[in-house]
Amino acid sequence: MDPKDDINEASIILRQVSIRLGNRMIQQGMSFQLEQGEFVAILGPNGAGKSTLLKLLLGFLRPTEGEIKVLGKGPRTGNQFIGYLPQFQNTDSMNALRARDIVGFGLDGHRWGFGLPNRKRKEKLDQVLEEVDALSFSKASFDEISGGERQRLLLAQALISSPRILLLDEPLASLDIGHAQEVITLVSRICRSRKITVLLVTHDVNPLLPHIDQVLYMANGQSVLGRPDEVITSEVLSRLYGSRVEVVNAIGRRFVVGAEI
Repeated sequence: MDPKDDINEASIILRQVSIRLGNRMIQQGMSFQLEQGEFVAILGPNGAGKSTLLKLLLGFLRPTEGEIKVLGKGPRTGNQFIGYLPQFQNTDSMNALRARDIVGFGLDGHRWGFGLPNRKRKEKLDQVLEEVDALSFSKASFDEISGGERQRLLLAQALISSPRILLLDEPLASLDIGHAQEVITLVSRICRSRKITVLLVTHDVNPLLPHIDQVLYMANGQSVLGRPDEVITSEVLSRLYGSRVEVVNAIGRRFVVGAEI
């Protein structure tokens, strides 16, 4: 069954999932369910398993224990219904390419060279470029555009296959405050307009607070999912970390004191 045919199907389900890398158990007994159209921020210290969780959903890795369902089926590589923006990409080879050709890799990058030009392909490219506000610089080469513009292009590349789930691994890490806010607003708009599930890994939840539905906080081999005001509290984070953590609310922001995030 095409995942698009059942709008009531849960987007992602984890049942008692444990993740072991080498001799280290990085997550144990993860259980949660995400509905279609939710915008979720994933938080936690380095090594907590945030990027690993995305790789499990993509089918790149398998859990040590437990069950994962993605759009009603087990994870598999090459799933066109998942768009993915990894944390690290080697973009040096893209520098001489036009922006729109880079986005086109999301359609035919698996082939040798570019796909045959045709009207339908051009329309699809123009549509997604306009959706991420990148049509104005679509003919520029990759090395001529800013970091924020590059992230918009890579986001368009992840969106062009019309995914039902969008996985973003620290897309804000290399951006200044202004460009980061632009990307957050754009992702939020796409999440709502397309009704797709978005999981975004980040180290700073504050810019996301007006936009996200839930927070998945991973730390010390444990995890908790809920609204930001339910999860980012002194009591919950102290329990996760196994030591006292203070959450301070000031000037409209949340500050976590006594823990790595």
